[in-house]
Amino acid sequence: MRVFPKDKMIYYFRRENPAVYEVDDGEVFQVEMDDCYCGQIKNESVLRPHIDVSIMDAAVGPIRIKGAEPGDVLEVEVVDIELASQGVMVTSKGLGVLGDRIKEPHTRIIPIRNGYAEFTDKLRLPLTPMVGVLGVAPASGEVHCATPGDFGGNMDTKEVKKGAKVYLPVSVPGANLAVADLHACMGDGELSGTGIEIAGKVTLKTTVIRNRSSIESPVIETNDALYMLATDVDFDTAMKRSCAYCVELLEKKLSLDFPDAYRVMSAACDIRVSQVVDGVITTKVRIPRWLINWETYL
Repeated sequence: MRVFPKDKMIYYFRRENPAVYEVDDGEVFQVEMDDCYCGQIKNESVLRPHIDVSIMDAAVGPIRIKGAEPGDVLEVEVVDIELASQGVMVTSKGLGVLGDRIKEPHTRIIPIRNGYAEFTDKLRLPLTPMVGVLGVAPASGEVHCATPGDFGGNMDTKEVKKGAKVYLPVSVPGANLAVADLHACMGDGELSGTGIEIAGKVTLKTTVIRNRSSIESPVIETNDALYMLATDVDFDTAMKRSCAYCVELLEKKLSLDFPDAYRVMSAACDIRVSQVVDGVITTKVRIPRWLINWETYL
């Protein structure tokens, strides 16, 4: 298995970025990465105002997937996640949903031992490893790696974990995948502005899906559910887009008209929030597997 080192990174997702690595369709490979701060926080004396935030969430890649063409869908399976021995969480004025209550910045280094994040001497959090940034080249323009969009990017969605498959729309030849921002633990919303940010390695398998319906926005498949994602500056707009993607899928898979698909969504599906702290809102509608017993959602 090939291992791609962390030294080749991008700071913006853009279609013009040249690929620095290349994999075959169906190949399994590993990507090394720093934490979201690019390793700038070495100890608790380093505070968020001290670091260069312009390079936050720099993503390793782009990685060209042979055979991927515009209109295809790229399936990215998270085969495994390996975490470093410690993570970091910061607070700072204005950071997160209650950041106005933070008066002084503070940094906490958090050891990782035996399946737990040792938050304090008395408080241990079970690890929930996940990937924050995973995306392909957008159809146009450029988006900082700290921001999500229809191409993926900094989705900060906790379901992007071991065993999950992420489906992304391909807009350029080779797709140009890039990945970053591991978390040892993170809850829905990433409400304080960070999870437990950590370095590590992620093992991925990429598969090009051709001759199927394309998609407009990321979709995540886990063992028990499917998640339809949407990102917008406005919560209501993001929510409506997620719901629209869900209803369209229910119409197709269950042979329902819109009113019935709409009712089924309301009776059996859930609207959730992935993140609210990246300058935009990312929402997801969860469709339980029992509702649509799919081999692949496409």
